[in-house]
Amino acid sequence: MASDFNNPIGAPLPDKPQYVPTPDERTWGLLAHLSPLLGSLVGLPFLGPLVVWLIKKDESPFIADQAKESLNFQIAVLIAILICTATCVGILVLPVVIVGALVYEILAAVEANKGVYYRYPYTLRLIK
Repeated sequence: MASDFNNPIGAPLPDKPQYVPTPDERTWGLLAHLSPLLGSLVGLPFLGPLVVWLIKKDESPFIADQAKESLNFQIAVLIAILICTATCVGILVLPVVIVGALVYEILAAVEANKGVYYRYPYTLRLIK
């Protein structure tokens, strides 16, 4: 039985969202994840997901979810960058953080464009 293999302790499996996003909503989800790349040019990568979330949060649960997820990830990356720049050893780790953030943003954008409710790893979910 597949559910026993995926859930060996017998706890109830989490419900998957039943809402299927439209192509337009998937595009907005993609933009929520890629907008930090444009925001990085002016030094505010969290600004893009914040704007998408504030504008579209009442229109679609998918867009709201993906914009919040991207915003939370950008806040976590900002905290990591601040810690890296404040420490001597962190300066060596800073390129890894930046490249990792870029890779995860692209993966998230691709998944959101497929209509998947993407979750970033290593994220503080400060905005619920």
